[in-house]
Amino acid sequence: MTIEMVFVLLIIIAMFVGLLFEVARPDMVVFTALGILLLTGILTPDEALRGFSNEGMLTIALLFIVAGAVQKSGITDRLVSKWLQNTRSMTGVTGKFFAPLSLFSAFLNNTPIVVTFTPVLRKWCQDKGIAPSKLLIPLSYVTILGGTITLMGTSTNLVVHGMLKDYGFAGFSFLQLAIVGVPVTLIGLVYVTLIAPKILPSYKSFQDKMRENTREYIAELTVGNDFPYTNQSVAEAGLRDLEGLFLIEILRDNEIISPVSSHTVIRANDRLIFTGLISTIADLEKMKGLYLETGTDLKLEDLKNGDGQTQLLEAVVSHDSSLLHKTIKQSQFRSRYDAGVIAVHRNNERIQSKIGDIVLKPGDTLLLLTGDHFIDNHQHSDDFYVISSLGTPKKLNEDPVKGWFSIIVLIAMVMLVAVGLLSMFKAMLLAVLLLFIGRVVTPEEAKRYIQFHVLLLIASAIGVGTAMTKTGLADYIAQQTLNLVEPLGLVAIVVLVYLLTNLFTELITNAAAAVLMLPIAIEMAGQLNIDPIGLAVTVAIAASASFITPIGYQTNLIVYGPGGYKFHDYIKVGLPLSIIVMIVTTTIISQVWI
Repeated sequence: MTIEMVFVLLIIIAMFVGLLFEVARPDMVVFTALGILLLTGILTPDEALRGFSNEGMLTIALLFIVAGAVQKSGITDRLVSKWLQNTRSMTGVTGKFFAPLSLFSAFLNNTPIVVTFTPVLRKWCQDKGIAPSKLLIPLSYVTILGGTITLMGTSTNLVVHGMLKDYGFAGFSFLQLAIVGVPVTLIGLVYVTLIAPKILPSYKSFQDKMRENTREYIAELTVGNDFPYTNQSVAEAGLRDLEGLFLIEILRDNEIISPVSSHTVIRANDRLIFTGLISTIADLEKMKGLYLETGTDLKLEDLKNGDGQTQLLEAVVSHDSSLLHKTIKQSQFRSRYDAGVIAVHRNNERIQSKIGDIVLKPGDTLLLLTGDHFIDNHQHSDDFYVISSLGTPKKLNEDPVKGWFSIIVLIAMVMLVAVGLLSMFKAMLLAVLLLFIGRVVTPEEAKRYIQFHVLLLIASAIGVGTAMTKTGLADYIAQQTLNLVEPLGLVAIVVLVYLLTNLFTELITNAAAAVLMLPIAIEMAGQLNIDPIGLAVTVAIAASASFITPIGYQTNLIVYGPGGYKFHDYIKVGLPLSIIVMIVTTTIISQVWI
């Protein structure tokens, strides 16, 4: 190994460690690695920026806009939700709910699909007396599997496709991945129907637990006429920064004031609703003029204002959140989002700590009391996924003509790509232009739909992959790997590529795993004199097939809190599915391409 190869290897190892231990957001970790490779001269500026002009990466940006326009219409959401209402059993859910969703995932971003249908499925479970934990992990799994069917099914497929074109190959055709994706999805649907429900536990949801233990974390005090701070602000009354307590709501006659700001004025006879460490309520009760209502019948639902001005929501903290590694107080959550955190759930348990002092981690579920504009303002936030069953949002009541227009545009573009008249990039570019011309999407909405942190991660990872190829590191790793495995045969090589990619995607991210493994796979194919498309398909499928941990794929993370799951639940139900998918994938690839 040369000095340059050793240096690049050390940078990649450091990057892996940073991603594994979540020292910063994934896109920042990979971008930092790219920056070091550029500053040290390993990469030229053109080579470092190559990922930012990669066709696959740019196609993903356009696809975010198209998928956002379809999702905005709410037509597919309403159709599937109505279809689910007539389903009476868990077995029926697979045929009438999971099967259509896996098909939608082949053409739409699976993250908003899971965000949208998590509350829908959870409500159905509650109505039927079924634990939501029996079906929420399967919801994530079927969308992951469906994404393996088409070129546009997941960002990973498009990234591998774009990199193949950069290497001088033709890339994937639109339905080439379906050779593996369709069998994998069908077998996966059978698994989540017959086996997964028997393995998954019956957990109560976070909100259900909060409802049962309302009095353990909500306290009510009444403001008497002798309160010395009557007609003064919350801050002046010393009720803003309390030790372990948080003023979430004020009930005044028929008015509900929430969220409570530091400038809200306290009046006599106000009912002050607190949450947090209720064991410390005695200190607050010592304040003159505040009287504890020990017989309060306040429930969780009572925090919701019937006129829609106040909403009780759940939000799951994302891997790319700017809230990570900060306390709720340090992040200035209340003023930043116009929302109050009532409780935080982690690993199936409510955190028994001061709300403001909780340091947030990916997958944490926040129970929020929000204003009526919270959904509109933060639905596409990179910080969290909003998971709640609300009334029909305003966005779903928009012009149905525009909604159907966006769906027709998507179908037309898919057909043009499928028959080979347009490339995926040109089709998505044309679709976005049509959506702009038809005023289905505004430029402001388009900016909100694009997940820039995902694009930065992909583009940076492509640059790191370029460094592996340029220095000869990819060729060296491929050669050393072949020396060990080649005597076992070509099938063993396919299995090894799958296992390594799948391991990386479980530990770091799917896009980074695909980008780092593809150069090695291509070098292997060159040395073995076999079709590189076979190993490229292996990398694409393995990078998407993340079932064993909640952190490997964003949809697994989304259902983590709402399902009340523990980490080992993913291992129990995901490991058999992961093995099944690997066997099916490697068998088909060995027969078709190797």
